[in-house]
Amino acid sequence: MSQGAATQQPSLIAYPKQAAVGRVLPKSKIYEHGGANTRLKELFVQQLEKIVWAFKLAPETLHLPERPGVPEIQVFSLLLKTPKLHHNVLRSIDGAIPFPIVFELNFEDKTQIIAAYKRPNEADTSRWVLSDYFATEWLPANSERTAMPIALHLSGLYEQLLHRLIPLPARPQETLAELVARVEQAQAKQREVDKTSARLIKEKQFNRKVEINAQLRQLKQDYAALVR
Repeated sequence: MSQGAATQQPSLIAYPKQAAVGRVLPKSKIYEHGGANTRLKELFVQQLEKIVWAFKLAPETLHLPERPGVPEIQVFSLLLKTPKLHHNVLRSIDGAIPFPIVFELNFEDKTQIIAAYKRPNEADTSRWVLSDYFATEWLPANSERTAMPIALHLSGLYEQLLHRLIPLPARPQETLAELVARVEQAQAKQREVDKTSARLIKEKQFNRKVEINAQLRQLKQDYAALVR
């Protein structure tokens, strides 16, 4: 997004030692539970070296009570073979694991934090709904880690972890779901702005240029209203 910034300076988090798991998850297990087709398996092989279940943020490891939709939060560390990871790979892992996940992607000497807002489907609580993915820039892997946000329960912790990644600050009284919906609307509006700008450049007829320019002005106003 061309405007707005994350509500906090993104940084890596020092998760508590008592929450550490450090277990490698076989890709085959993700294929089984995530319903991977041939193309998706190829992406796993080409782009992903290793999946490590790094931390389990749960009532028994953090002494924080769970909340509906957030019984635990998993932190997965992914070692990449390439600097880009297709979001379908993340969606497959998210689809296989029935808990909210925060991913740390690692490539060479850089780390990126990425996560989608993940919540139970209201019509079928055994299924999960995923937003788009939100990510930090690539950060030096050896950069100093900051303390985990203070929260009263796991849902509050999850919200704070996501707020660090979302590119717009929340408005007063705005829920996380509402903020995520607004960000997605703003991203869609930005795509419309880009598309209309391209049409304006190509258009030769003066009358059509005036018309498209008016549309573009309105789209930019709509976008500005969403990101404020």
